[in-house]
Amino acid sequence: MITEILNSKKVAIVSKWIDSIFNSFPEEAGNFLKLKKNQFSNPIGHTITTNAEKIFEELISKRNIETIDLLLDDILKISAVQSFSPSQAVTFLFDLKKIIRDELKVELMEKTISDELINFELLIDQVVLRAFDLYMNSREKIFKIRINELKSKSYKTVETTEDF
Repeated sequence: MITEILNSKKVAIVSKWIDSIFNSFPEEAGNFLKLKKNQFSNPIGHTITTNAEKIFEELISKRNIETIDLLLDDILKISAVQSFSPSQAVTFLFDLKKIIRDELKVELMEKTISDELINFELLIDQVVLRAFDLYMNSREKIFKIRINELKSKSYKTVETTEDF
């Protein structure tokens, strides 16, 4: 039952969710991401838009969690490069829960829908925990790259001073 309702409201929910993701960026960047729809002139906006829709579809169909991980990872890598804090990086998943509750106000009057929504939100909570791990893995990779760059610069500096 909840699946059918979420499917019928998918366009509105996903649209509001994508807007909330874009709003998490600094204002100028967020506005650019919202306005430019072309995947070549705005690959970040395209990735967020496409992946958010696919994540929602995967959640409501309760398909493969590994597929959700891959889709999340692309979005979280963007957050990692933007130096979002871990809480900022995963907030968009909590926003999804609020957006769904707002869209289902009428339907939530029914007890069975409320129970089903609680189960759906538990699934989102599991995804949030996985997202946190994925984000931290991305941040760790970035830090390792930076350390390697510093080591490389340091080695080159020593190498050039030895030439004198």
